Amino acid sequence: MTTSAIKKEKELNIETITHGKLTWINFEKPTAMETEYLSKHYPFHPLDLDDCLSRIQRPKIDKYEAYLFMVLHFPVYNKKSRVTTASQVSIFIGEDYLITLHTGALKPLAKLFVDCQANEKARNEYMGRSSSLLLYLILDRLISYCFPILYKIVDNIEHVEDDIFAEGKRETVKELSILRRDIIAFRRIMKPQTEAFELLESEDWPVIKVDPEVYFGDIADHARKIQDTLDDYKDVVEGLNDTNNTLYSFRTNQVIRVLTIISTIMLPLALIAGILGMNIWPFTTGGPDWPTFLGIMFAMLGITAGMLVLFRRKRWI
Repeated sequence: MTTSAIKKEKELNIETITHGKLTWINFEKPTAMETEYLSKHYPFHPLDLDDCLSRIQRPKIDKYEAYLFMVLHFPVYNKKSRVTTASQVSIFIGEDYLITLHTGALKPLAKLFVDCQANEKARNEYMGRSSSLLLYLILDRLISYCFPILYKIVDNIEHVEDDIFAEGKRETVKELSILRRDIIAFRRIMKPQTEAFELLESEDWPVIKVDPEVYFGDIADHARKIQDTLDDYKDVVEGLNDTNNTLYSFRTNQVIRVLTIISTIMLPLALIAGILGMNIWPFTTGGPDWPTFLGIMFAMLGITAGMLVLFRRKRWI
């Protein structure tokens, strides 16, 4: 095996590691200058190079005679907005090279490249066989990076569940909404990603020298597990939301019942006080005013009867 050669082209933000016959080129935060460099040195399709700079490109795999081009999205948790967002990585793989283009948000990928730069043992382990095995090891690290984010969602679900059954937690509805948004965003990332991994597992790729069903099938299994787990979490959050609504309605009904009891107690007292407070009837100094008093009583009974008829027609009673 030949001596490893490591170099960095700072003016183009290109990092390169060469170990034996295999070269790994890494572009962090690529621009049009870096894609122009690739177009001059490699037979890549111009549309593929444009996709490397796109932030809305759907995960995919394009097959060519001399190379494979893939666009993949991996989740990154944003602590400020408390939602999982997608970070794109574009990969070109040929017989003796592998090229990665990303924004730098995927820490496992950046760390693996730094390890291979600094450590001969890491280069032998990750780059000592083929570009296909290096691709598998990169994807395996990136898919494993999804699980800590998944475990964080579990912790959040448990906290929200405790808050739901605790008295006085008014912010529970907001926390449930944030948690549901995070799960939906994560599922939106993983669904097309899983499809891309399954395609990588099932197809016959000329530049892939390892058994895709064994190696990339393992990655596809992890992706399916993550997607199934997110589906379960979605059902759990929906159930917690229904439970929270039920408990909130129950507590509201309890308050309304108390207020109704108080209102019912005060109603006859208010009626008596209202009647006795009228400036008519035998209690006035000027003598009883029976016509006015009886007119008011009949008007009150008429209004009550009219309201009862209206409520009956509306089927409220």
